[in-house]
Amino acid sequence: MMKDTLTIALPKGKLYDEAIDLLAEAGLSTYGLKEDSRKLMFHHEAERLKYIICRPTDIPTFVEYGAADIGVVGKDTIVEQDKDIMELVDLKFGFCRFVVALPEEAARGRDLSQFNHRRVATKFPEVADAFFREKGMQVEIIKLHGNIELAPMVGLADMIVDIVSTGRTLRENNLVAVEEIFNATARLVANRVSYRLKHQRIQPLVEKVRQLVKDKEVRY
Repeated sequence: MMKDTLTIALPKGKLYDEAIDLLAEAGLSTYGLKEDSRKLMFHHEAERLKYIICRPTDIPTFVEYGAADIGVVGKDTIVEQDKDIMELVDLKFGFCRFVVALPEEAARGRDLSQFNHRRVATKFPEVADAFFREKGMQVEIIKLHGNIELAPMVGLADMIVDIVSTGRTLRENNLVAVEEIFNATARLVANRVSYRLKHQRIQPLVEKVRQLVKDKEVRY
């Protein structure tokens, strides 16, 4: 980490534009970040700012190891990875839910407890494991990296644990959410050492962001 430069990790994908808009509203220079570019790093030398563009699942690692001072990442990723980072502000966008979903026919008239000793497909094995342990259920967890909905269709698993926003993908694949695990939104996170050493830069930004989020909640 450069001593007087604030390095911010931004997630590619659905959280990207809203994260940039929020930082711009908080008074940071975001010039060039929304251009159609494959650049992964942007320097704003006059403002002593640097942005790095990362896969969302990599952001906790970049922040934990100090390659970024702060970053924006979903609560789902924070919980699954359990990295040693500071969670500063709930940004209230990027809303999604962790759910357990079953094929419609299998779920009809049955309780989740009846699916003990079954197989669960998920991209989030830590979240799934903690949930079923808390329920007192023993399941076999199968980690996949995508197309989780396919697993029950081909007999790979009996149910899935996944994040959903509208639930459309579940419906289109004849799956139904039978239990909600927890809700997730985007969070502002920080490296612990950076937060201490660059407190005079990070804390005013945190306060501005927190106020902006609060104002939006009141407005809507």
